[in-house]
Amino acid sequence: MPDDHPACRCVICHDYGDRDEADRMDLRTVDQIQEHGWSVVMVPADDEGPGFAYTIGLWHTHGVPELAMFGLDIETMHIMLNALGHQAAAGAVLENGRTCHDVIEGRPVILKAADLRWYREFFGRAISFYRRPPFPVLQVVWPDAKGRFLWQPGAEEHYLQSQPQLWLKPTEHPDGVWATLATG
Repeated sequence: MPDDHPACRCVICHDYGDRDEADRMDLRTVDQIQEHGWSVVMVPADDEGPGFAYTIGLWHTHGVPELAMFGLDIETMHIMLNALGHQAAAGAVLENGRTCHDVIEGRPVILKAADLRWYREFFGRAISFYRRPPFPVLQVVWPDAKGRFLWQPGAEEHYLQSQPQLWLKPTEHPDGVWATLATG
């Protein structure tokens, strides 16, 4: 863990006395973080909504925010999150508002800080690992086929429904599948 990183309360850094009760997925996540520096959780699309993926361990290992992506094929998101993880491991600064290149071929992505009110809905395994928020999460927002982002005029409707806007409070989120998930 970096020297300037705040005290980590994750299950690797602190023994909560329940390691024997950890399920196979939790143990696999810990093993991957110890071996690679982070793990990627992939949640496939289902009847409730598009698939998504997010990292666990970047905050623990490198002191940079965890990353989350939505709406693409989960294997594609896995590759993209790993590419950003490798950039972070090499010293790249991952912060709110940053535009990142070399993640999607020929297109930038923009990092947006996720509001804490979305964490329980999407990042349960990370909460279990860190034992509680706050740990920072940046949403990796990708553009539509014409290079427009969610907040830009003319973005395609199906694209608007493919990704949530986690930087907004759930009560401020536009109608659609993501707002429905937030209000349950």
